[in-house]
Amino acid sequence: MSSDFDYAQDLVYRHDRDRYLCALFAPAEHRPGLMALYAFNLEIARVRELVSDPLPGEVRLQWWRDFLAGTAHGDGSANPVAAALARTIERYRLPVEALIGLIDARVFDLYDDPMPTLNDLEGYAGETASALIQLAAIVLADGEEPGTCDVAGHAGVAYALTGLMRALPWHAARRQLYLPADLLDRHGVDRESLFRGVTTPELKAALAELHGHVRHHLGRVRGLVGRVSPTVAPAFLPVCLVEPFLKQMERPGFDPLHSPRDLSQLRRQWIIWRAARRAGCALAG
Repeated sequence: MSSDFDYAQDLVYRHDRDRYLCALFAPAEHRPGLMALYAFNLEIARVRELVSDPLPGEVRLQWWRDFLAGTAHGDGSANPVAAALARTIERYRLPVEALIGLIDARVFDLYDDPMPTLNDLEGYAGETASALIQLAAIVLADGEEPGTCDVAGHAGVAYALTGLMRALPWHAARRQLYLPADLLDRHGVDRESLFRGVTTPELKAALAELHGHVRHHLGRVRGLVGRVSPTVAPAFLPVCLVEPFLKQMERPGFDPLHSPRDLSQLRRQWIIWRAARRAGCALAG
């Protein structure tokens, strides 16, 4: 493995440990490609954390668009993640439009605009988490069509919505909301109370409804599990953490703005290991 792929793997290990561990259950020949994809996702997902205002973030995202379109200024090979991604795209014939779609969706992260509707939120999840799962499945299928588009769609939405609910305290503290406006309005959630860190019955009701949507998508995933071959199952392994996180957030007395919302690293590893030992279990939770 080249130094570019080594760099990508180290980045994923340090900042996305769950996907790193899941990738270890993939065949060794495909792990570098997975690490390149996950490192690219990290680079895009953390742009807001690296800039002081949206404009520099827009510039960073545009550089990646230009790189994927072959029009980037400067030598893309100087960026190890870009270099590893380019080789992965070439080897596995990855659809560049899906990668650009992921970038376009992440523009939302740079601003504090409200997420308009639940459909918009699910679309955001589809362009990001679902697309990443599908791309990983293509890598594991050695560049062939894996037949997992539908199940990847539902799996990614369940994974992304769970992650956004877990991140609610951090997003609210910077006055950024991924919870859709129509959901908040339906339950009468006061945004300013949310931004001040005040947990209200209305907020709990809105989140309970969102939990129901996550479980709906998990149910759809379980119904489609037969379409996922063992060859590409590692692409779906991160989804095995959704159910444990949901159960944690559904415990009596859980405060969505103040209670701890994490699992120990050892427990995560055990859940992933158990899922990997059972064909398709990553989708069953």
